Amino acid sequence: MLQKLIDTGHTMKTVSLPRGRHTLHTMPTSTGYEVRRDEIYDWDGRKRGQTPFTVLQHTISGTGTLRYENRNYRVRQGETLLVLVPHNHRYWLEKGDHWEYFWISMNGEEALRIHRSVLVAQGPVLRLPSETIEHLADCSLRLIMDAETAGRASAIAYEAAMALYDGVFGSHPVDQHEKTIMQPVIDHISTNLDKPLPVDELASVSGLSRAHFSRVFAECEGLPPAEFVLQKRMQRATKLLTNAAFLPVKEVAIMTGFDDANYFSKVFRRVYGASPTEFRTTGMYASISNRIPDPDEK
Repeated sequence: MLQKLIDTGHTMKTVSLPRGRHTLHTMPTSTGYEVRRDEIYDWDGRKRGQTPFTVLQHTISGTGTLRYENRNYRVRQGETLLVLVPHNHRYWLEKGDHWEYFWISMNGEEALRIHRSVLVAQGPVLRLPSETIEHLADCSLRLIMDAETAGRASAIAYEAAMALYDGVFGSHPVDQHEKTIMQPVIDHISTNLDKPLPVDELASVSGLSRAHFSRVFAECEGLPPAEFVLQKRMQRATKLLTNAAFLPVKEVAIMTGFDDANYFSKVFRRVYGASPTEFRTTGMYASISNRIPDPDEK
């Protein structure tokens, strides 16, 4: 499939939803195959707008340069770059170099969640199995040739995200001892959702260094610690809003760890697409509960 993608020649496809459509949880924004030689090629993750999206870019030949949070990488043949936007990174082509690659960019809550967990566990430069690269190339080719509807495009993008997930985590099973270490952390989170839960505190509960804890937690639970905590807070909030109608929104905010009710409402709307009051009055709980699973339910 990689060779078929290369055989299409220099190509790019931009995918966009018609106005008025609902936001999908995984949606490609662009994909394609390119060769860059001795030309200006420079992307700054702080200058690409404020709408979140991800870039997954595999180097077929040549070399590119990545600066990621003040550390420099040379992204060589067989390596895959993964970055989120907006973010403090920059990747470019050095003078005299060439860079042959294919890429898939996507947005949506699920794409961002999966890619963040990969970044926490492995960093921005990946060495993926050959079968994963073939699968990703096939997804890119199908997005170019066969993504005629938003649903079809979203399905292919989700498939690419899952292929990446399996390529990173599938061949690196989490040690049972590490899973056991995480359980007290999860219990601590569940019983202290009304309090601040910084990553340093969670790492201390596990007995691991912060960096090691963040990697192991992402591998065990499928998302970084801070996102896991936020998801648990939001799930508690939906249950309180549904089952305790007598509680004002401000009290729900406090019980889920938010000192500022306005900020709580802002975060709630970003996650669920409705304010806490709208959620409570329109009976959205059932559909949202089905859409976002509880991390404790495996």
